[in-house]
Amino acid sequence: MTVGGLFAQKEDADDSRGSSASLQPWNILIVDDEEQVHRITTLVLSKYQFEERPLNFIHAYSAKEAREMLSVHDDIALALLDVVMESDHAGLDLARYIRQDLQNKFTRIVLRTGQPGQAPEESVIADYDINDYKDKTELTATKLKTLVYSTLRSYRDIVALDENRKGLEMIIDSSAKIFEKQSLQKFTSAVLVQLMALLGLNKDSAYLQPISGFAATNENNDYRILSATGQYTLLVNQTARSHLPRDICEKLDEAHLSKRNYYCDDYFIFYFMTELGKENLLYIAHSRSVTDVDKNLLEVFSSNAGIAFENAYLKQEREETQEEIVYLLGDAVETRSKETRNHVKRVAEISELLALSLGMDERMAARLKNASPLHDLGKIAIPDNILGKKGKLTAEEFEVMKTHAEVGYNMLNQSKHETLQYAAIVAYEHHERWDGNGYPRQLSGEQIHLFGRITAVADVFDALSSVRCYKLAWPIEKTIAYMKDESGKQFDPPVIEIFFEKLDEIMAICDRLKDV
Repeated sequence: MTVGGLFAQKEDADDSRGSSASLQPWNILIVDDEEQVHRITTLVLSKYQFEERPLNFIHAYSAKEAREMLSVHDDIALALLDVVMESDHAGLDLARYIRQDLQNKFTRIVLRTGQPGQAPEESVIADYDINDYKDKTELTATKLKTLVYSTLRSYRDIVALDENRKGLEMIIDSSAKIFEKQSLQKFTSAVLVQLMALLGLNKDSAYLQPISGFAATNENNDYRILSATGQYTLLVNQTARSHLPRDICEKLDEAHLSKRNYYCDDYFIFYFMTELGKENLLYIAHSRSVTDVDKNLLEVFSSNAGIAFENAYLKQEREETQEEIVYLLGDAVETRSKETRNHVKRVAEISELLALSLGMDERMAARLKNASPLHDLGKIAIPDNILGKKGKLTAEEFEVMKTHAEVGYNMLNQSKHETLQYAAIVAYEHHERWDGNGYPRQLSGEQIHLFGRITAVADVFDALSSVRCYKLAWPIEKTIAYMKDESGKQFDPPVIEIFFEKLDEIMAICDRLKDV
């Protein structure tokens, strides 16, 4: 290579704009088999800055070595390539490798050659997807700086466009994920997680400390924390004014009163208000700067999240209304049969616990929880003299009592609502037995729907350990012994196995919902 003319009119390269040690530098890859080219290029650009960010030089003395550097660094802004190195076309092959093999469309590629006639400029630019082609003899210090400025500006804009694209894709993906969540608490947690992912705030390795944040709803001039991460994790379901520093509460008040988002040096606050008047705020402590691109993406995400908040509240209100109606119906039946009012609530929670422990997904377990309180709905058709009889039923009376399973099924099966359809199955099958000796259809084993098998365990356990009009409550030891003995006979063995694994949690449910 001839380098005598390189930077022939070399000028003072001092373009310093102040300290920028804290900013990520622009990576510049210099590929040339002449040490002098590396030395002079570095010297000319040593104090050069673009947008207050310095340059970081990565040196390779052959195309092979450059490939190794490219495998380590995926954020090279500019590659200055010599054409002739270990072969007459080594630089051209390297340019093709960057674009085609690595599929790198971001790095700006500039070819520098001391033998311009060997590779015609027009055909090289057309065939190799490079950004510029320079003769070393014409590349002065001033022209090199101009070249670096234009290529870095181009790289910056291309990366910004790609970040916008990725950000929009993440917004679409994030919106889909937050809409999937079933409960309001899980929904707000999903919003928090997706918001941090959108900004890259979940990459804790890039920061000195993990990111902390919380989602809260405005209640009675205070903020109840719905979900949280980092240092606020233990504050879920607590109130802000009782557990958070005064300055954070003041920030929340400011966002609440102004009804807008805040982007500050060390925290973000996002404000959402639904048409129902529900107000929610997301607070995220951070240690990164926020660009205009970030703000634009956050505003788009906030709009989507605001709609999602509205839907989440409507969904929660609908489900709470539905759940209340189901419990009222279940309670009405239990009250008429002079059974305990909390029986249906205990059966519902025990059924959900068993279902989740058996590996059922949360959505289906929630369906079972909402369906199981109606397991005895058919008792509404049983005469009072049988339903409230003190003492053992006669054989004829028991046949009448058994009809409640089919009556309940017929009442519920007409509904098109998914929960009531599952309730019909539970009502119909929770008196079937694993050994086939149950009623009303003498189903056995896995012929019985899993919802029926689970509810049967929860119902019998609670019935035996509670007072009924025809008996006193069994001692817990006797009830447990009965449950164990009936595994494989009345009850599904795997369900009983899980029942005993979760017995402490089941007892805690019974204690929390005990009859008064």
